[in-house]
Amino acid sequence: MTSRFRSCIAAAVLALPVSAFAAGAIDQLRAFVESTQSGRATFEQQVTAKSGRKPQNASGTMAFSRPGKFRWTYDKPYYQLLVGDGERLWVHDRDLNQVTVKRLGDALASTPAALLAGRNELEKNFDLTEGGAEDGLDWVDAKPKATEGGFEAVRIGFKDGLLRGMVLRDSFGQTTKLRFTAFERNPAIDPGQFRFTPPAGADVISDDAKK
Repeated sequence: MTSRFRSCIAAAVLALPVSAFAAGAIDQLRAFVESTQSGRATFEQQVTAKSGRKPQNASGTMAFSRPGKFRWTYDKPYYQLLVGDGERLWVHDRDLNQVTVKRLGDALASTPAALLAGRNELEKNFDLTEGGAEDGLDWVDAKPKATEGGFEAVRIGFKDGLLRGMVLRDSFGQTTKLRFTAFERNPAIDPGQFRFTPPAGADVISDDAKK
């Protein structure tokens, strides 16, 4: 092989896009966690019960800002709002005019929004393995180290370094599949999006009131 031919090959390799050297899913996850302090996206969700009854579909928007702040809005089939303000999780059911409040630490493993908005300690709380490629995404399989958490297993899907999907199986055998679109990395988000005041007349149910 001539030096000129080797030089041509080297030049061609250098000209290839970064995606041609696709990083493993765990590396994509680590890079995403390290480089993403906030995010915003639309999502579609499908929940399947262990019994196998007809899946429940929903869609909406989400935003998060680390650590511990997120806003998860279900627009369809009915409105529901989850807000994490860094200390508490607020769940507003507009149809019932009811607000449920939990300490965020207690609720951290109970929602995908809280999982995304955590303190970058995913590897501290989960054992990570490569989950292979499926549906055009590279997946990480994450198994909780603690048995008392809300999830039995989590799959996190990436494409070109961006979060595109999650699959969560909870302790009741229920599976939640999420697909994210129009994901924005590190957008400027109004801090007011992560604050919540119960509407006048709403029935507020708080964990603090039970103690």
